[in-house]
Amino acid sequence: MTLDELVTRTRAFVDTEVLPVEDEYDGDVEAAGGDALRVRLQESARAAGVFAPQVPVDCGGLGLGMVARSAVFEEAGYALFGPMATGIAAPDEGNIHLLDAVATETQRARYLEPLARGRMRSAFAMTEPAPGAGSDPAALNTRATKVDGGWIINGRKWFITGADGAGFFITMARTSGAPGESGGATMFLMPASTEGLRVVRHVGTVDKSMIGGHCEIVFTDAFVPDAEVLGGVDEGFRYAQVRLGPARMTHVMRWTGAARRAHEVAVRHVAGRTAFGARLADLGMIQQMIADNEIDLAATRALLLVACGELDAGQRASASTSIAKTFAAEALHRVVDRATQMCGGLGVSTELPVARIAREIRPFRIYDGPSEVHRWSLAKRAIRTITGTPR
Repeated sequence: MTLDELVTRTRAFVDTEVLPVEDEYDGDVEAAGGDALRVRLQESARAAGVFAPQVPVDCGGLGLGMVARSAVFEEAGYALFGPMATGIAAPDEGNIHLLDAVATETQRARYLEPLARGRMRSAFAMTEPAPGAGSDPAALNTRATKVDGGWIINGRKWFITGADGAGFFITMARTSGAPGESGGATMFLMPASTEGLRVVRHVGTVDKSMIGGHCEIVFTDAFVPDAEVLGGVDEGFRYAQVRLGPARMTHVMRWTGAARRAHEVAVRHVAGRTAFGARLADLGMIQQMIADNEIDLAATRALLLVACGELDAGQRASASTSIAKTFAAEALHRVVDRATQMCGGLGVSTELPVARIAREIRPFRIYDGPSEVHRWSLAKRAIRTITGTPR
């Protein structure tokens, strides 16, 4: 199957299998059936030949690189439930990438294989309540203490996407140093059944389409054997970079699809709506909003492809992924906001999908690094590069 054929198949699958159920439940994944819905849609995606194309070939996928993923993921993201249905949703997609790069053969068999094939879900547990890790990962406060045969983990995490119902967690904990120091973190693989690991509550958020919610987790003397350390001890922040850049770009791909749907719904609306003696689509102010949406969508794709090209070439791509993520989070929000405005009252109703897309896309300006943090990092890098000074 060619890439173009995969894109076409994904579009058809989303239109026929995913959008109807999403529209029926206004994008609320738990109301639509939660994990039972996920299993059913993923079975349909496998039958259609569009399931998890990014998954490594040895785990049954097509092993698509970052550039090749972009158009496919955009088509899946056209529906809010599309990424879940096609096995490319966060956090599983990013965890698959990380495990493929870092896991041992035993860990691949126990965690990567079932995750990649959709037999379980996963979560990535790093973010903590203040004063712990958030926008500043170095503030990591959860502690892992070495004991005979493994590690004892104590701490608290929150905003952990997909935690409710996850089969396992990739947990970041401090194994040396103090909060505020840049090193000393380690990744641990922890089955959900681990004694001392407890999902205590859902943190209420505006978005409703992420299966498993965004949860608070408590670790109380949770034991992890040495064999379940992912990568090297004290190397967690370095391995996090393996996951971070690609995961940000796949977020951009998926949300571009959702924003495009809002834009297309709005254009159809203004093309068929008459007011003040003319079609809304013929009014200059409306035409400017349509044109600005087209520009923001095109610019998002262009920046995305630059970053994905660098990632495919084996580069770290820190600057290009920060630029693409920051621009996309704000540009796609603008696209959906203009679409809301063009649709008038319908734009804030459940009659059209625009309002729920606006609800879902707003957190992207915060998740995976707030725009302000990315700008701060980009500015520091530019000062170093241009002036040749260390800061």
